[in-house]
Amino acid sequence: MNINKTTNGSTLTLSLEGRLDTTTSPELETLLDASLDGITELVFDFSGLDYLSSAGLRVLLSAQKRMNKQGSMKLLHVNETVKEVFEITGFSDFLTIE
Repeated sequence: MNINKTTNGSTLTLSLEGRLDTTTSPELETLLDASLDGITELVFDFSGLDYLSSAGLRVLLSAQKRMNKQGSMKLLHVNETVKEVFEITGFSDFLTIE
């Protein structure tokens, strides 16, 4: 998985490419832990994300909980396969997907 990180003021945008799974989710988790101080808006660009596993869902849930305390989080350009994972697991009920 490739992660492109862009910071604009207090907005952090992470563009993910590839697979967010058991192998790659620790990388994203480490990056989020190091990057979220002072961030009030977290944006994930999923236009290049092909696959999302339960390990990836766990990282997104953790990020959402943290951003609920300090700002907002949204997901952009979610493909149908990943969107279906969010719907089946109920994540679409509390994630902002645009």
